[in-house]
Amino acid sequence: MKKIKILIPVYNDWKSVSKLIDEINDLSTYQEFQISIIIVNDASNHDRLDEEKTLENLHSVKILNMKINQGHARCIATGLKYIYEKDDFDYVIPMDGDGEDRPEEINEFLNQIKNSNGKPIVGERIKRSEDLLFKICYQLHKIITLTFTGKSIKYGNFTCLPRTTVEKMINEKATWNSFSGSLKKIQKDLFSIPSTRGTRYHGPSQMNFSSLLKHSLSIISVFRSAVLIRSALFVILYILLIKSNASVITAIPLVLLLVMIYSISNLALRENMEEFNNSLKNILDITKIK
Repeated sequence: MKKIKILIPVYNDWKSVSKLIDEINDLSTYQEFQISIIIVNDASNHDRLDEEKTLENLHSVKILNMKINQGHARCIATGLKYIYEKDDFDYVIPMDGDGEDRPEEINEFLNQIKNSNGKPIVGERIKRSEDLLFKICYQLHKIITLTFTGKSIKYGNFTCLPRTTVEKMINEKATWNSFSGSLKKIQKDLFSIPSTRGTRYHGPSQMNFSSLLKHSLSIISVFRSAVLIRSALFVILYILLIKSNASVITAIPLVLLLVMIYSISNLALRENMEEFNNSLKNILDITKIK
């Protein structure tokens, strides 16, 4: 029986996580899978409501309560490290706890394990639920990432990782900064399935333009060597192109490029392997729901 760990980071949105747990429990069960849930509580500033849950289809549910808030990506990184070092598992499925990663797609991940030949399975977004402006910005993010890194990244955290990939992830410092960027860096061959972005269970989406920009730059920062080479080539070609029409206006793309390089250099400083190695010390205690 394969042991599956579903990893869910949460900050304050306990109402959504409670509904997600119920929906995972209600999924069609497979005799060959043992499903457990591990929630990483990112030092929420209000407590989870006590609830009586039967959860007959789940093997276990526990919450890792963090001492200090560290952000979404680092919660996932901490959870991966905890599962690898402290738990017994075959696959880990990281997912958001707000409903935007649809629980019904977990079944498709599990169905494809036998076809994936041990490769990580990623959910490639084919449809999103946000407004038109955000969708346009998201497409620009993918184009810019491909242009400056040479990498096409069409997935987020919602993936299914075999044990071998989890081991690589916790030994890669980029995981402490960007989950999807790190996965692309350490794993060249991925098995993909189509994934539709769901709508939040409660409240507005937490992904706005600012967070999308930071998310995009964090991914790009993982491949900063390639970015610097491509940026240098762009600068040379662009200067040759505009040399007879140089002006403040034509200099704007160069200024934006410098701002991007400065930003990704700062974000790259988040790749701290010492902090990653010591991340389990940030666990205050562990609450067992089942």
